[in-house]
Amino acid sequence: MVSKLSFSSLALFGACAASFAVLEPADTVYFGGDILTMVGNKPQYVQRLAVRNGKIVYVGSAQGLGALKGASTKVVNLNGKTLIPGFVDAHSHYANVGLQATSANLLPPPDGPVQTIPQLQKTMREFIATEPLVKIYGLAIGFNYDDSQLKEKRSPTAAELDAISTEIPIVVIHQSGHLGVLNSLALKKAGITSASKDPQGGVIRRKPGSKEPDGVVEEMAFFTAVFGMLPKYSDEDLTNQLQKSLAIYAANGFTTVQEGRAEGSALVDLSKTAAKGAFLLDVVAYPGLDSTSKDPALHGPLMSHYYKNKYRLGGVKLTFDGSPQGKTAYFTQPYYQVPAGQPKSYRGYPAFKPADAQKWVDMAFKNKWQLLVHANGDAAIDELIETVTKAKAKYPNSQARTVLIHGQYLRKDQVPKLKRAGIFPSSYPMHTFYWGDWHRQSVAGPKRAENISPTGWVLDNGMKFTIHSDAPVTFPNSMRILDSAVNRTTRSGYVLGPKQRLTPYVALKAMTIWSAYQHFEEASKGTLEPGKLADFVILNQNPLKIAPAKIINIKVVETIKDGKTVFSAK
Repeated sequence: MVSKLSFSSLALFGACAASFAVLEPADTVYFGGDILTMVGNKPQYVQRLAVRNGKIVYVGSAQGLGALKGASTKVVNLNGKTLIPGFVDAHSHYANVGLQATSANLLPPPDGPVQTIPQLQKTMREFIATEPLVKIYGLAIGFNYDDSQLKEKRSPTAAELDAISTEIPIVVIHQSGHLGVLNSLALKKAGITSASKDPQGGVIRRKPGSKEPDGVVEEMAFFTAVFGMLPKYSDEDLTNQLQKSLAIYAANGFTTVQEGRAEGSALVDLSKTAAKGAFLLDVVAYPGLDSTSKDPALHGPLMSHYYKNKYRLGGVKLTFDGSPQGKTAYFTQPYYQVPAGQPKSYRGYPAFKPADAQKWVDMAFKNKWQLLVHANGDAAIDELIETVTKAKAKYPNSQARTVLIHGQYLRKDQVPKLKRAGIFPSSYPMHTFYWGDWHRQSVAGPKRAENISPTGWVLDNGMKFTIHSDAPVTFPNSMRILDSAVNRTTRSGYVLGPKQRLTPYVALKAMTIWSAYQHFEEASKGTLEPGKLADFVILNQNPLKIAPAKIINIKVVETIKDGKTVFSAK
């Protein structure tokens, strides 16, 4: 039921609408299905929804629609389907999804073909032979191999990539996005040799008993090597990549997309592409503060809560540690099974020295930039809480809604500390499906793994939060995001942390209105209310009215942005 307040608001709006409806009928009216508003703490449905000029002008009963239904109004019968607000991407890497779309798919099932290193080699050979961009730019990139799902239970080596080709640099990127493997030519191009030292916050893995690199590079060693090697794509190829990426998001019901860490050249590319009017969805980007702190764009007009050509800068991003499935996240306790060559006390490592971390957080607060911080391990989360608490004391007038990105090993005692520090959690329950078994067996062990991405604890503390895909780490599959938060079922069928499961309605709030709130966009997105943008997704089934185990099978039928269809399954 709609609350009394909502009914009175609708009645008032309906009365106002009726006075000028003859002159301005709605462009489109939807009816005939479940129109779920996402307003309030309990599900509320309405019979009619009307749109004019890209905004919602009416939600309510059939009787209240009145003259808003004019002769020129398009009437859409949902035929039993479900219409809800468009999904707001809480965290992903939009530009890299475009790069992924033009790279070799090294994902394991159900998203790709690679289960062994020989299959990885075969996929890369076929990609090199058929992809024109490899010849044009002289680099072969493979995306999203996963050592936890490979039969060998390890990363490939430079020698195994050399077996694919020694004539072209090859880079294969781990599914976490926090490490990768380079063949010998790529190592040479990156300047990595036996004399190279590990950078702060990164590791160059070595051959046993030697200082010679084995091809695997982690964290800052990986980012420096790979981003320095990426070609300068032509404007046409870059626009093509970015548009392919947006098409993938639109097909999954997203109407707002996040670029979760934009580096210097990406800032220029995104701005240029937006200026062309090439974005069909809203794109909000967060520059990597430690790499772009001197970029004038951080102080320019795009750093705003308002979009220009469907693009804006929402704030800045820092990365405090790495990946738990890649075993580079920073824990207070050792890994259950430490990586080869590491002592039993190994618990990952931080990205920054404490003083440097504080410097960057202070800079964000001083400039009143919203700050997103990637922190997976509980030690990294401790560091986040401490640095933010100190920064708030120095700059008390900064109302920036600092966001904890991932927080997979957030401890129960840390949740109220997050709340006191004003840190908003964006959680990553998709790990329960993709790596839940790996977390139990290898990363943290059965006990600690039970509460990864602890949305239940956060909800118990009365906090809003969001859930996300971290694409291209996983595909931006909205129903997989929803399913994993509701069911927390691993690949093997084990329910990981049943107390952390969400109801479908709460999970939808974390993908709509709470995600809009995270981005300071709750006044214009996230619920179906008059005055908000006509950003919708139409589903073939209602997630609230089917068995939770069947949520993963729901299909996106249509995605509508500003009242216009940007994806149709037809």
